[in-house]
Amino acid sequence: MSAMSADPYAAPMPGMAHGNMTTLGSVDHARNGFDPTAMLTDWDTGTTELLPDGRTLRTFEVEAYDKEIEIAPGIFFPAWTYNNRVPGPALRAKEGEKLRIIFRNFGSHPHSMHFHGIHSARMDGVPGAGLIGPGEEFVYEFDAKPFGCHLYHCHALPLKRHMHKGMYGLFVIDPDPSRQTDPALAAVAASRVLGSPENALWQELAMVMNAFDTNFDGGNEVYAVNTVGQAYMNVPIPIDKTRPVRIYLVNVTEFDPINSFHLHANFFDYYDTGTQLTPTLRTVDLIMQCQAQRGILEFSFADHEDGMYMFHAHQSEFTELGWVGMFDVRGPGA
Repeated sequence: MSAMSADPYAAPMPGMAHGNMTTLGSVDHARNGFDPTAMLTDWDTGTTELLPDGRTLRTFEVEAYDKEIEIAPGIFFPAWTYNNRVPGPALRAKEGEKLRIIFRNFGSHPHSMHFHGIHSARMDGVPGAGLIGPGEEFVYEFDAKPFGCHLYHCHALPLKRHMHKGMYGLFVIDPDPSRQTDPALAAVAASRVLGSPENALWQELAMVMNAFDTNFDGGNEVYAVNTVGQAYMNVPIPIDKTRPVRIYLVNVTEFDPINSFHLHANFFDYYDTGTQLTPTLRTVDLIMQCQAQRGILEFSFADHEDGMYMFHAHQSEFTELGWVGMFDVRGPGA
């Protein structure tokens, strides 16, 4: 019987591992309104205009909604969302810009947006500084700093409920190469600037590690990257082996103290929080992150043979409950 047969216990893709002890079937991404594969490269860069002082004002619009989403085949979760998706939009700006985030709450509970970055207390999105009630709007304004791989999330109480229900997203600030006096570091900075010629040489991926407590007992039943369990086993991520890979990784898993990322058959350099242009760890194949910890992974498959290369959490339970995927590594035109 071939891997493409109608056998419900057949592997969802050739080379499936972990004994097929995971999900069966597929998730309706159209019904969800978001697709984990598209999320990998779907950066929200907002709209821009030039200010009188010569700086760029970058504006984002974010709205909160209650929405039922499918997190594994046939398993639905009553989420609270930013822009009708979990994780919320992957916001991306450049160091030194002025940011304006227009937040509207169309949900059933008070919410906010708390950004991991540098800003004033009144822009912090916590109780006391201001929660936004259903039907209300608030505008956050602050400068984009420091550069790095960050996140935003709701900070309403109870915090673990608002986080777990899906109110979080990636927030990346690209470095300004002109602020680097070392030419080598300026080149590294340029490679991180979305849309630059140097950045076009890279394959960049946005990954948010998350999980879901489907019976609300304080423990997770489904684990994933970008919400849908086993999404990247069913649809492996295509990788051009001639171009290096950069992953913006953040952990927002609730109820578990740590999560992890392990790359099979390869090693990577790691930039913890992404606020440096030199690696904090070199040549590793596994990193751990507590909740809200994040970083940048860089690696290459240039010397590898074509094939399926696995990545997953190295907590086996997380892997078998959905947090596992494959890179489909090929040469140009393969």
